Amino acid sequence: MKVFRSSIFRALCAIVVGALLVKYREQTVTWITVLIGVIFLVSGIISITAWFSAKRKGSTGGVDLYDAQGNLLTPPTPPFPIVGLGSVILGAVLALFPNSFVNGLMYVLAAMLILGALSQFFNLTVARRFASIGIVWWIFPTLVLLVGLIAVVKPSVIASAPLLVLGWCMIVYGVVDLIDAIKIHQCRKELKKMKNE
Repeated sequence: MKVFRSSIFRALCAIVVGALLVKYREQTVTWITVLIGVIFLVSGIISITAWFSAKRKGSTGGVDLYDAQGNLLTPPTPPFPIVGLGSVILGAVLALFPNSFVNGLMYVLAAMLILGALSQFFNLTVARRFASIGIVWWIFPTLVLLVGLIAVVKPSVIASAPLLVLGWCMIVYGVVDLIDAIKIHQCRKELKKMKNE
């Protein structure tokens, strides 16, 4: 059931992001970049705060430890979270200057389409074990995969509106993934019911 819910959630997120990209291309990309920046910024701040807290309390949580001779053991100081500092810097740059990362985000969205299409191929392959899958269901992920690959390899082919094309592909991916998840869930329920009888 958790896999079914996560598939539904993933499909709905793809549909929403795709619709936003189609309707509000530049604004959506800017806000997604800002959101990613804020996530990096917050995770970095949490990491650095945890380091300061651990350093202040010591790794033993404020309890003194002694060895067999009665000497006070001092816990090693935790290493400074360089990754946390990097997250703070990257998050601040992304949140404050999102437009400089718009082209990079196009590649991230294209990579998400490629991974999504590969995931659909995997799900369809698994579903073939217990259900008949028509050729139409293989065409949609193939198209999404091709558009994602073209957007990464040669974005100029998509003309001047790569985000529009990627938005429509995300909507198609989301709808097909939603239908696939529902169909696969129904087929599994029927197969389980047949086994129980």
